[in-house]
Amino acid sequence: MIWLHLITATLAIALGVVNLAATKGTPRHRVIGWCWITLMTATALSSFWIQEISPGSFSWIHGLSLWALISMACAIIAIRRGNIRRHAIFMTATLAGALIAGIFALSPGRFISELLGYG
Repeated sequence: MIWLHLITATLAIALGVVNLAATKGTPRHRVIGWCWITLMTATALSSFWIQEISPGSFSWIHGLSLWALISMACAIIAIRRGNIRRHAIFMTATLAGALIAGIFALSPGRFISELLGYG
């Protein structure tokens, strides 16, 4: 499950940055956005099976995953109602949360730090 989480998170962050920098409202923006939503949903859901920080129970980082799911739903509702500003805020906040979680995932003793050989 960690590998699924790592791969989907990495792809989601890359696509999120691309979409954040791209022209908004285009068909390309929408396609990348739906791919990003799919990857972020897989990332958030897969996190609930990873209990590395607190074995056997959830940790604070699972709250971030729950928030990501809620935030993405709010972003979709906002854009469907034509509220571009609210959509942008929720999407940007979700991407920022993913980046913050990624930074914490690089902490010594975590899977990624061990994988990279410094943990």
